[in-house]
Amino acid sequence: MKNILMCSYRDWSNSICERIEKKFKTDDIIFTTCNTNKKFLYLTSIIKYDIIFFIGWSSIIEESIIKSNICICLHPSLLPKYRGGSPIQHQIINGEDESGVTLFIMDEGIDTGPIIFQKKFNIKDCNLEKVFDSIIDIGFLGCSNLILNFIEGKPFSSIPQNNSDSSFFNRRTKYMSEICIEDFSHYSSKQLYDKIRSLQDPYPNAFIRCKDDTILYLTHSRYE
Repeated sequence: MKNILMCSYRDWSNSICERIEKKFKTDDIIFTTCNTNKKFLYLTSIIKYDIIFFIGWSSIIEESIIKSNICICLHPSLLPKYRGGSPIQHQIINGEDESGVTLFIMDEGIDTGPIIFQKKFNIKDCNLEKVFDSIIDIGFLGCSNLILNFIEGKPFSSIPQNNSDSSFFNRRTKYMSEICIEDFSHYSSKQLYDKIRSLQDPYPNAFIRCKDDTILYLTHSRYE
């Protein structure tokens, strides 16, 4: 009997977990899902899992858990670039044309472990719905390959990350979604367009603060 724990709480990551469970769940493989850190700590205290997947997970995992389990994280960027928080938004805001999905074996660092799967996809002029669709499809492919290897007893092939090529970004806050009057003179229309499309639902939408402290939210845009 194999026990696999899938940790996720975002809509796109939940979609990956649902597809994985539908494909692989049998009498010989038990899948458990977890959407809070509190539940995760409880489950790992009472059950020994063969693999723990963290799909777009934000909470820091205790080093003791990482060292005593096979912990695999899915991060929506081409690691080692865009380690840290809000990788999707940062990539779009910075004008990247390509992103990717990376699966890596977790270590004590933040998004620093050896890579076991990575695949690129296009994000140029894509709205977030299309970006999420790509992450779901590629994430499902990557996780499926790893689970198949695990079932067949094949070791995970990994390569260390090149830290000299790394970049790290902090998680964005809702206050960073504001577009100020000064931004129209500091940034091009393409840069403002990228910011707006990077902050479509479910993220805190881009907004302009108007008189009487009213708010105008910007959910879609185009530029020429």
